[in-house]
Amino acid sequence: MAVNVPVYTLTNGVAKGSTVKLPSIGIGCWMGMPGGAERVELMVKMALKNGYRHIDTASGYGNEEHVGKAIRESGIPREEIFVTTKLGWAAHGDVAGGFEASLKALDIGYVDLYLMHWPQGSAADGKFIPPEQSPTFVETWREMVKLLDAGKCKAIGVSNFSIKNLDILLANTEVVPAANQIEVNPCLPQFELVEYCEKRGIHITAYSPLGQPTDSRPTPFFSDDSILQIAKKHGVSVGQVLISWVVERGISTVPKSEKEERVKQNITLIKLDSEDTKVLNEYHKKPGMHKSLLSYHVNGTVFGWTYEQLGWNMHGDGLVKS
Repeated sequence: MAVNVPVYTLTNGVAKGSTVKLPSIGIGCWMGMPGGAERVELMVKMALKNGYRHIDTASGYGNEEHVGKAIRESGIPREEIFVTTKLGWAAHGDVAGGFEASLKALDIGYVDLYLMHWPQGSAADGKFIPPEQSPTFVETWREMVKLLDAGKCKAIGVSNFSIKNLDILLANTEVVPAANQIEVNPCLPQFELVEYCEKRGIHITAYSPLGQPTDSRPTPFFSDDSILQIAKKHGVSVGQVLISWVVERGISTVPKSEKEERVKQNITLIKLDSEDTKVLNEYHKKPGMHKSLLSYHVNGTVFGWTYEQLGWNMHGDGLVKS
């Protein structure tokens, strides 16, 4: 049985005015490195067994084939499972080809939500293409729009788009993205960007709602007294506190875990009170805490683009404002 969690409606960018229902909590399939075939297959099967009905993967994760296999072998009707996958950098100049490759690898008939994973594309030699050089993300988006008419993709959206780049995109298209998947957690609450998207009917999906914790390198939330006190008060895990905070903001989220106990916890929401919410909303104001918790920042660039090109306003303490 599917777990009873809030479900959000995607309307913008959907073909023929239909609506798409997106469960608020999914399982993220980035395994820390491309691939992880057996691990991701077991994880997806376990998540589906425990009531998850939202699966998030990407071409760049290198595991769509095994995600699809887990879905097919679950015995759950395809229409009950919401599947997101994403366009890879190298396919920005061949969107139809990139999509068909993902569809073939998944082998599940159709994709519920197809995202442009990053605004930047890459050339055949692997080098990232500058924003002004073709294919621009506007050109790539126009090719993605064509997928809606084919009927194999129910909705299209973007990921890692800032206010700056959404402004550029929206000025050059009549099809508003159905969703924008971005990093959201108490270190990076993204209030400004979330509000911007809400006003334009763009749903937000949060990745890394817990940061990217590992057994050897937990994120700060798991040792912070203020967050530990919230978890203790409600008798739940820190992960449940963070995920509940995200969902209460009207945001869906795709945490990843291979441990069944945590998988069960992550999809079990709690009701936070106003005091809890205030602590989590203001956590990023602590010294040095307003920052991305991800490791792909390298000397002021992320995958070949500068913060300015990405539209990320970085401050001295690592703040990503928009």
